[in-house]
Amino acid sequence: MKRNLLLCVDAFGTLFRPRSPIAEQYGSVARRMGVKISDDEVAKSFKAAFKETSKKYPNYGKKTDMGARQWWTEDGYTLFPDVSYLQKLALSPQRQKTANNRLVIGMITNSDDRVPDVLTSLGLRVNGLRYKSTTSDNKKAETGDEQHQQDIDFCIMSYDVGVEKPSPQIFDAAVETLASLLASEGNAYDEKDWGLLYVGDEVGKDAKGAVNAGWDAVLLDRGGEVDTAYEGDAAGVDGWIEVEGKKVPVLEGIGALGEYAGGHELLKV
Repeated sequence: MKRNLLLCVDAFGTLFRPRSPIAEQYGSVARRMGVKISDDEVAKSFKAAFKETSKKYPNYGKKTDMGARQWWTEDGYTLFPDVSYLQKLALSPQRQKTANNRLVIGMITNSDDRVPDVLTSLGLRVNGLRYKSTTSDNKKAETGDEQHQQDIDFCIMSYDVGVEKPSPQIFDAAVETLASLLASEGNAYDEKDWGLLYVGDEVGKDAKGAVNAGWDAVLLDRGGEVDTAYEGDAAGVDGWIEVEGKKVPVLEGIGALGEYAGGHELLKV
């Protein structure tokens, strides 16, 4: 087992979710504006509209004149309760930059540049470091002694990288950002010293993407979202599924990262 670990997590569906179903939120707004429509009708229309918009304006409008804020409308979100595990990890010795065995936590998400602000508004301490960001264009980035106090050390958004999961390139961007973070502390990234683990809730984008990029992967079973998460697959009887020829553990929640067999010692609170 490698002595250091880069743990990266997905955002939507892994760390947070809408306070109420999207169809219910949009339906409520529409009805207040006088539109006669049911939540079921909204759900069907939203799925079709999302698919068409994603095809016409990929990666949240990044490659067109359409910005992310225009691509989306605002929704209300809430953290999954077990995300408090990351907040507990932030206080552990392995999260400090001076640790002999270091744990760095990042986020990799197919989303736009609003996500760090969403997470911050929900109570997570998110360092402003992003892919290819610099001190001059990223005033939120914190380094030095403040770094270990963050719940999330850096954020990798498809909107910044230019590709989406499951492309290996977005996972490579996370490693590149880790190397940049370490360099800012006066340290060098050495591949042989770092384990790479990705946690998400979708087989196709999260687990397959991570495994094909050379990472280890863990899937979360988020209950009511399990049909979306497994995309037709089912968890094995031993709590794992096979993804690209590799066994991927399926955990009930992110808090179980510090307990499951085969996990990394640095994930124990």
